[in-house]
Amino acid sequence: DVQLQASGGGLVQAGGSLRLSCEAFGLTFDDYAIGWFRQAPGKEREAVGCISSSAGTTIYIDSVKGRFTISSDKAKNTVYLQMNSLKPEDTAVYYCAADSYGVAPTSSEYEYDYWGQGTQVTVSS
Repeated sequence: DVQLQASGGGLVQAGGSLRLSCEAFGLTFDDYAIGWFRQAPGKEREAVGCISSSAGTTIYIDSVKGRFTISSDKAKNTVYLQMNSLKPEDTAVYYCAADSYGVAPTSSEYEYDYWGQGTQVTVSS
């Protein structure tokens, strides 16, 4: 069975940092692109960014560029979302997801095959 386990969320003050982790079981990042998504209360889920299977390509939404960084540690089969300079509007449940077409990361959630359970990030002002 494939499982994605997201962790690392919490409560942080505006301007602070958090690092989310997405550990995969039953698949390897050599074959999958990994995306990070978030859903704030009352809003639709949106893509935050994603990384290709080779880890050579990352894309981000404009609102997090320069603040968030996605990286991978293939030895640990884990992808990270480093979030710096957090803002209250970053408050959401964050999910990681795996796309079997790994060479080209996509922000379309419909392309993703597997989803983690989500981890809550709350940024206080």
